Amino acid sequence: MSSTIKEIAQKANVSIATVSRALNDDPKVTEETRKKILAVSKELHYKPNLVARNFVKKTSYAIGLILPDISDEFFTDIIRGVDEITYKKGYYTMVASSHKYRTLADSITAFSETGLVGGVILLISSMTEELINIIKHSKIPIVIIGGGKDEHKFDTVAIDNYLGAFNATEYLIKKKRFKKIAHITGPAENYDAFLRKKGFIDACRKNGLSINKSFIIDGNYTIDSGYHGFIQLYGLPEKPQAIFAANDMMALGCYDAANYFNVKIPDDIGLIGFDDIFISKYLNPGLTTVRVQIEEVGKAAATLLIERLNNSNGKAHSLIKIPTELIIRNSC
Repeated sequence: MSSTIKEIAQKANVSIATVSRALNDDPKVTEETRKKILAVSKELHYKPNLVARNFVKKTSYAIGLILPDISDEFFTDIIRGVDEITYKKGYYTMVASSHKYRTLADSITAFSETGLVGGVILLISSMTEELINIIKHSKIPIVIIGGGKDEHKFDTVAIDNYLGAFNATEYLIKKKRFKKIAHITGPAENYDAFLRKKGFIDACRKNGLSINKSFIIDGNYTIDSGYHGFIQLYGLPEKPQAIFAANDMMALGCYDAANYFNVKIPDDIGLIGFDDIFISKYLNPGLTTVRVQIEEVGKAAATLLIERLNNSNGKAHSLIKIPTELIIRNSC
C-alpha cells in the first residue's frame, strides 16, 4: 500500500510542506534535504495521487503518446524512451494508438480537450492539412516524431533518414563494389520512406550508377512486402547484386524468400536494412543495417515536451535530428 506525504514527513523529520516542495522540485529545498526525502519516499513506496496533484497545481503531470501501431518493436522502443524520461521528471505516460476505428486526429482531440494530459507526443508518417490545423490550434504543447516536409514549423524529433540511406547505399557501391543495386521502398505516403529512397537515388547518381527503374520496388514496411519484393526482383532477367530494404522488417521478408528459393545471402545476393531492430543481429547471416537509436528518439521527444510544459525552451520551434550509424554484419 502506498504511503502518504505525512508519513514521509514524520520519517524524514521535516514538515509536510517541505516534503511537498521536494517532491515538486521546488528550488527552495536544499539538495541534501531533497535527496533525504526522495530516499524516504522510495523506501515507503510513495505514489503521488495524480488527479489531486493536477488539481492543486492546475496543470497535468501526464503526457499523451499517440502512435500509429503499438505492436511493432520500433514503437515499443519509442514508448520505453519516452517513459524513462517522464518517470525521471515526475510525469506519467498515457499511450494511445490510431487504427481503423480511431484516427490520429481523434486521438489528439480526445487528449487535448479532456484536460487529462498536459502535452502530447505524436508519431506520424506524413503531415496532412487536417493535422496541421489541429496542431496549430491545440491548447496544449505537441511534439512530433517524424513530421515530414513541415518539420521546421513545429517542435519535431526526426531520424536522419536521408543520410542513413545515402551512407548505406554508398557502402554497397564503394566498399562492396556492387553496380546493380535494388531498393524496396517504404509506403508512398511515408516521408521517412521518401527520404530513404532519395538517399538511395542520390548515392547512386553521385557515384555514377544508372538507376534501373525495375530495381525500385514498392513496399510498405511489412515482412510480407519484403518477401514479395525479393521474389519480384529475383525474377527479373537481370538480377540485382544487392538489395537495400527501407526497413529491417522488409529485410526479414527477403531472408524468408531467399531461403524458400534456396538463394544464399550474401553469396548470391547482398542485403542491407534500416532500423537495427533487436532480431537483426541474430539472423543468419547477421543483417547489415542502418542503426537508429530508437529509444533516443523517444527520450528526445519527451525531454522537449517537458521543456515546453515548464516554459524552459525559449525557441519558437525546435528540430532535433537523431543521427544514424551503419552497422556492418555478414549479409553483404
